[in-house]
Amino acid sequence: MSIDLLHDRIRKLKNPSFIDFGIQKDMIPQHLMQEEGDFLNAYTRFCGELMDALKDTVAGVRLSFDAFALLGPDGLTKLQTLLSRAKELGYYVLLDGPQILSPWSADRAADSIFGDSLYPCDGLLISSFIGSDGLKPFLKHCKEDGKDLFTVVRSANKSASEIQDLLTGSRHVYSAVAEMVNRFGESILGKCSYSRLCGVVSAGSPESIRILRSKHDRMFLLVDGLDYPSGNAKNCSYAFDRFGYGAAVCAGPSVTAAWKDAESDGTNYIEQAVQSAERMKRKLCRYVTIL
Repeated sequence: MSIDLLHDRIRKLKNPSFIDFGIQKDMIPQHLMQEEGDFLNAYTRFCGELMDALKDTVAGVRLSFDAFALLGPDGLTKLQTLLSRAKELGYYVLLDGPQILSPWSADRAADSIFGDSLYPCDGLLISSFIGSDGLKPFLKHCKEDGKDLFTVVRSANKSASEIQDLLTGSRHVYSAVAEMVNRFGESILGKCSYSRLCGVVSAGSPESIRILRSKHDRMFLLVDGLDYPSGNAKNCSYAFDRFGYGAAVCAGPSVTAAWKDAESDGTNYIEQAVQSAERMKRKLCRYVTIL
């Protein structure tokens, strides 16, 4: 069961970190672009080399279906290669799924990604804002195949509050989404006692994390956006239980583009990423003790 494997990896590494490989073109060092000839090949090499370097440091990696699909007909082939490589390296592999705008697209995504294993991953991240029609097709795979579904409850982007923090009756919209996720997930528990139907929350919204952790104590939470200006390790710590489990924390450019923050030319981007990932671990472990 994937959620149990994730807990085992976090326990082994004493690190609940995920690295998001969704990046902009200017985050690719110029020498890679010159050597590989185009962005897709440089991006694939960039992700692969960083995954090799970080395999003994971080628990999971996160790749985006849409990011590769938008790079042309070879993009999804490269994505499949990277997903397989990440699995070989022992990572928990999370895939940001394609847009799900109808029950039919949810059916196709569930069968193509979870059912036929075209895109080998442990968990899939989707938006749940079309309602339960977007969740139901995945449930059989969570139950029967031990797959995990991550659904956006409170996103990390700056304008999320325009919709997700609105009140609907006596509760916020994000709370209503969390209750829906919890309702379907409470019967799909791993051996670790956390559900395989998980929530994604924002590192910049500590009060929502506190509320969700207290109300849904069996929901695994992925805290996104640690490297956003409003995110910090203390906020993230509210997602964990007293044993240091039940959550993971995701960062992206602060690790993958650490070479830019260091004002280097990018030739040492691997070294800079490893150092940044280690700093991320130390910051989280100031507030979270993993037993």
